[in-house]
Amino acid sequence: MLVLGVDPGSRITGFGLLEKSNNDLNIVNYGQVRTPAKIPFYQKIHHIFEAMVKIMGQYHPQEMAIEDMFYAKNVKSSMKLGHARGAVMIAAVECGIDIFEYTPLEIKKSVVGYGRATKEQVRSMVNMILKTDIEFDLDTSDALAAAICHLNWTRFESRIYSNA
Repeated sequence: MLVLGVDPGSRITGFGLLEKSNNDLNIVNYGQVRTPAKIPFYQKIHHIFEAMVKIMGQYHPQEMAIEDMFYAKNVKSSMKLGHARGAVMIAAVECGIDIFEYTPLEIKKSVVGYGRATKEQVRSMVNMILKTDIEFDLDTSDALAAAICHLNWTRFESRIYSNA
């Protein structure tokens, strides 16, 4: 199964594609969608949408794991994050990809074992789980962590249903 993990942001949206084969997780691709600084916000959102459609169209993931909203003190930042999430989610719907949302706490617990882990701790564990020493940027490692979380959850969920 090929899963696209996404860490949405209006300036930088991290993404990571992981393929699960047997019990091995393999990195297919990863990176960032960066929006140009000097364009209007609505064009940034469109840029994210177009970039995600292109990635999804090129790799055809079956499922997407995306970080769910968290409650921030800055309402304006939360709104911008919500718009970026929306652009990514609409791209997934457009491409026929199933969407799964996980809170930051769920992702961190799944990858690090501790829901209040730092971004650096998440990156370190992503490297350990994926058996790589790639120096991922924090947005990309968060996206890969979302994909790992989803693949761990689907493995767990399939065990529950097969034992029922």
